[in-house]
Amino acid sequence: MPCRAPRVTVRWTRRPTEEAVAPPSAVSAGSAAYEAPVPGPVVTVGNFDGVHLGHRALLAAARDLAGPDGTVLAYTFHPSPRDVMQPGHGVPLVQSIDDRVATLLGAGADHVVVEAFDRAYADHSAAWFVEDVLVARLHATGVVVGWDFRFGKGRAGDEGLLRALLDVPVRVVDGVTLDGAVVSSTRVRQAVQDGDLGHAARMLARPHEVVGPVVRGDARGRRIGFPTANVAPVTELLPPAGVYAVRVDVDGTWVSGVANLGDRPTFGPGRGRLEVHLLDFDGDLYDRVLRVRLVARLRGERAFDGVDALVAQIRRDADAARAVLAEAS
Repeated sequence: MPCRAPRVTVRWTRRPTEEAVAPPSAVSAGSAAYEAPVPGPVVTVGNFDGVHLGHRALLAAARDLAGPDGTVLAYTFHPSPRDVMQPGHGVPLVQSIDDRVATLLGAGADHVVVEAFDRAYADHSAAWFVEDVLVARLHATGVVVGWDFRFGKGRAGDEGLLRALLDVPVRVVDGVTLDGAVVSSTRVRQAVQDGDLGHAARMLARPHEVVGPVVRGDARGRRIGFPTANVAPVTELLPPAGVYAVRVDVDGTWVSGVANLGDRPTFGPGRGRLEVHLLDFDGDLYDRVLRVRLVARLRGERAFDGVDALVAQIRRDADAARAVLAEAS
């Protein structure tokens, strides 16, 4: 009897408000828990980290194959296979699993199955994946994968094996190119880590987001006239330290702001954080989880000769953020 991978629980954060997403009931923790509709779904498989343009092309192809009345299922993994097979590799995820699920649903998936990935799962053969997962558990009526898709122990499975073992349509989607190169999660990470947020946004079809709870600070910003929400990022992928023009989701409204990511060198060393000053906003943000969209990098982080010089620069940063965000909108 084939063994089943352990189930994983998905905890939901607030989802992107501008995208129509399905309710949490559209998410299954593991293929064994999935209750397939009749007829079954068209399944697209991948890590989907970031849900970039290439991933969206997979979802679009699955929708085309399923038709307007069919079901599109995105099948993904948590933890990341790389985290399991290469622990300590140091490659940050673009999104948390909660945000990945939410973005997949917003980008066109009707259902998302999150499979718990461990070494026991990785040890299954490619044929097991096709016969036990795609056919017996998910009841796939079609399968859509990317051009570089490999599966099963030793990555032995490929398009040819899918077509040989499946009695349903299989579509392979070419990579999406941007500026002469194939869009990938690796390229998205590099762009964000280089501070090239405009390029990252083009690949993601949205600005990169940093998500985290608002934590208590020392209220220094309020005392100098620029109150900030101190966000402790749970997002792994962060850009370089510096000052950014941002938009922040506050109760479903995207509010403009300016943010400093780093250690606040003017006041001495401290724990890295994202300090967000919202423009034209007055309200209490404590005990919230904020979604901060990084629109543009304004400058690097640096120390100033006293509070007066810092306040003058913050005013200039706020003006620059207003101009950038007005142009971006």
